[in-house]
Amino acid sequence: MTHEKAPTGWLNIRPAVGSVTLCFIAALYVLLVTNRMFWTKAYSYFTAEPAAFAAFVIGISAGIMALFTFFSAKYVTKPMLIFFVLVASVSSWFNDQFGVIIDKDMIRNAAVSTGAESGHLITTRFVTYVLLTGVLPSLVIAWVRIVHRPILKKLAYNTAVILACAAIFVVAGTSFYKTYAGVGRAHRDLMDTLNPVIPIASVVRYAIDTQKNANVVAQPLGTDARRVGVADNGKPRVTIIVAGETARAQNFSLGGYGKLTNPELAKRNVVYFPNTSSCGTATATSIPCLFSIYPRAQYTHRKGLESENLLDVLTHAKVDVTWLDNDTGSYDVTNRVSYTYLPPSADPRFCKDGECKDEILVDKVDGWLDKVKGDSVLVLHQLGSHGPAYYQRYPEEFRRFRPDCRSNDFSSCSQEEITNAYDNTILYTDHIVAMVIDKLKQRSNSLSGAVLYFSDHGESLGENGIYLHGTPYIIAPSQQTHVPMLVWMADDLAKAAGFDMACLSKRAGEGAYSHDNIFHSVLGMMDVSTKVYDPKLDVFAACRTPSNKLALN
Repeated sequence: MTHEKAPTGWLNIRPAVGSVTLCFIAALYVLLVTNRMFWTKAYSYFTAEPAAFAAFVIGISAGIMALFTFFSAKYVTKPMLIFFVLVASVSSWFNDQFGVIIDKDMIRNAAVSTGAESGHLITTRFVTYVLLTGVLPSLVIAWVRIVHRPILKKLAYNTAVILACAAIFVVAGTSFYKTYAGVGRAHRDLMDTLNPVIPIASVVRYAIDTQKNANVVAQPLGTDARRVGVADNGKPRVTIIVAGETARAQNFSLGGYGKLTNPELAKRNVVYFPNTSSCGTATATSIPCLFSIYPRAQYTHRKGLESENLLDVLTHAKVDVTWLDNDTGSYDVTNRVSYTYLPPSADPRFCKDGECKDEILVDKVDGWLDKVKGDSVLVLHQLGSHGPAYYQRYPEEFRRFRPDCRSNDFSSCSQEEITNAYDNTILYTDHIVAMVIDKLKQRSNSLSGAVLYFSDHGESLGENGIYLHGTPYIIAPSQQTHVPMLVWMADDLAKAAGFDMACLSKRAGEGAYSHDNIFHSVLGMMDVSTKVYDPKLDVFAACRTPSNKLALN
């Protein structure tokens, strides 16, 4: 008679654990290790109500345990628990290090990021953190041996556990409902960092939206557009729009910042708008929003896809439109106009490791101007001040503010170094925009030029523990929504078209503006008449002589 040999080696020391028990252990691990920001925020919001906070902790914990237990099934438990742990690990890194909230818009922004841009976030500390808090516990989950009950008993037991957890969740929620309702209204971000629930839900929402929007066709807009009031000087009207990236108004010396970050623009007779707000806190939202006809309060990603935009209206008016991109794309804004993405050129004068300094944009301006034959608009999309690798955004000669952070890992730099590096990016942007203005000045005999600059959104540099950008708009700090905007206009253009620049400068300093003004102001600059133009949103309309105001039909 033969007997089966017992397993030898490491296999015979694998601990056996029940599937529900493993789910509880994993849930407890995720709650304790990967939700520091969530619990810290919750505690601060419930400081005056310790009993409510205790019930909140119990309720949330019961909810997470119910979720994990739902996946307690043979061949499912380990993969799902590992998935939950890895997602929570990665998300908690960005929560804790940058104060980032992983919502649907953040997922959209990440989905369109370039490899080089994403690579700046993959630091040694990030990899180490994920290995310790994500991969290592996942290996433990994979190693242990799960003991499953017979299927009917398992179904009954799991159901009982889930219902018990759900009951605890409901009781905890209703016991202090008034407090929770008040805190929830006052702090809309209360649940935004709960790992792994919110990141997974955000990915699902993004995937659903992407599927729904896959076949959307943009409807015509402003097809009645035409050029009117053209000055009889034989010169094409040329507007260059510099769409900035991650520049915050707080660090523009044109707006009163203590360090001289705009020395060149200060000498270019520009009109600066110190009180301008953005349409979003991330490029994937702001760029399509500001070029759309919709104000921020009405804009949605789908609406942006369903309608043509400012560039299309300009083309309907026979204005030639070109977009040169040094950032992460145009987010469907340029689907029907000339578009060139510059980083793949790998021009050694400006480019390294898949990214280029913004002078590559200026380098292309002369070639574009040589081909201008009629009224034209050129959009230059900057890489600007995109972090965390601020030091890679400017050349050596623009390291004016020192010591500057020379790393994409903020933990290795002081606050002063981070701010100095960021200020150097603004200094470089000042140089870029000034050079664009000079290019138009040099051709004043053959064209009438104007430059409009604005940033897509701002940036947090550690205020209240928040870095970078992308915070949901409703709770975003002003550093992410207060952006710089300025305009320069050639003297002959201002005179011929009736622009009173002194009036504009006065109104710019006194009023509040936003990306909502871009669509209509560009139409006003180019004297494009269309029924979709709204003079109330044109920042120039109130400062034009009556005989030269844009005539509407």
